[in-house]
Amino acid sequence: MRAKLTALTLGAAVALSACSADFHREAGASLDDGGFGNATMDNTMLMSGERAMAISLNRRFAEEVPAMITFPFDSAALDGTARAALDEQARWIVQYPYVKFRVYGHTDKVGSAAYNKALGMRRAQATVNYLVSRGISRSRLQAVVSYGETQPLIVTEGRERRNRRTATEVWGFLEPKRLIFDGKYMRNTYGIYVQSAQEEHVSE
Repeated sequence: MRAKLTALTLGAAVALSACSADFHREAGASLDDGGFGNATMDNTMLMSGERAMAISLNRRFAEEVPAMITFPFDSAALDGTARAALDEQARWIVQYPYVKFRVYGHTDKVGSAAYNKALGMRRAQATVNYLVSRGISRSRLQAVVSYGETQPLIVTEGRERRNRRTATEVWGFLEPKRLIFDGKYMRNTYGIYVQSAQEEHVSE
């Protein structure tokens, strides 16, 4: 009996220690990709339902167009296959004028970590620049993240084209322009409201 109580006590202590670790994490931190403030922004989007909408739309994007393009070795140049894929992305993106996108850059394992981090960013920027040339507003596109060599699709130390890639993803939504309610606007609106509420006198 005493052994059972000891085991239960030990299990509870482990569970509580795990919970207490979570209490000290920022809400939304599990979705943070390392950028300053992203955990807070993710939490806000989750609370408003916006993040769920973005995730759903991103799944649709990935199903309907090629969300990933690849690059030649040690290069950020776009070849014909990559441009054709980005043309498809641009045609999809233009249909959703209030949707924002992020482009993530990746490399293979060849080269130093620092060099690959910079190369991944150049690839992300090249992708964004091409989408802008196809008529997409730069304000809707972010090339802010390079994972360098840290997230390979194929685990190998050698050259691997599938690891030399960028991935485009739905990230969120632009805020629609708000109407400015100044005094003149309110006066006109009030006049229309009063006029619509007046009784109509029908002559007999």
